[in-house]
Amino acid sequence: MSSSDKEREKMGASNVVRLDAAGSNGAGNSASGEGTGSAPSAAEPEEPTVDDEIAAAIDSGDSRRALLLCARHHGPALGRLCMAMLGSQADAEDQAQETLLDAHAGLEGWRREGSMRAWLMTIARRKCARYIEKKVRRTGKLRLVHHVERGPQSGGTESEVLLKQRADRARAALEAVRPSEREALLLRYGSDLSFREVGQACGIEEAAARKRVSRAIATLRETLREEGQRR
Repeated sequence: MSSSDKEREKMGASNVVRLDAAGSNGAGNSASGEGTGSAPSAAEPEEPTVDDEIAAAIDSGDSRRALLLCARHHGPALGRLCMAMLGSQADAEDQAQETLLDAHAGLEGWRREGSMRAWLMTIARRKCARYIEKKVRRTGKLRLVHHVERGPQSGGTESEVLLKQRADRARAALEAVRPSEREALLLRYGSDLSFREVGQACGIEEAAARKRVSRAIATLRETLREEGQRR
């Protein structure tokens, strides 16, 4: 494939991601189909999962459909993870899209004993980590949650200001958590992965993933407790 063909394919994949972004937040329910109201018989085959559909698209050479399914069913979770790691909506959207484009270019690298969501989250967390490292080198400061505070807008309501303050405290508390444990926590609750999928995304056993999340929660509780005592 010539370089111009590759560029056109990437542009087409990018358009798929953009076109599906607007409707991805509520699209995760379509994988199992509409219910008929009657219980399936034991002889009826199981409905294909989203991963089954993605695998079928890859096997048939339809990488565009595979990307569309990834964006539709896993795009919102990717966005939440990137937002939690980066703290900037614009940066999170960029990195989530870059994750899907990287996945499109390397779909054959998905090892199917693990879920597609866990595979995508692995790509996303690595991209976000590299993005943070680049930003740290530029600024000379280590800020795992990038957030520029300019004070509440004059038109903001009291509830909006309170929500902003709570979000800032939550991000500050996350900085007290070890990076490996913070990643596991964000994958578990920010992206709604099972402990097994968290382990797959982090390259560890499920039991180790549970321990990381448990330690992260304990650290967060202690940090917030100490903050409450200082207030």
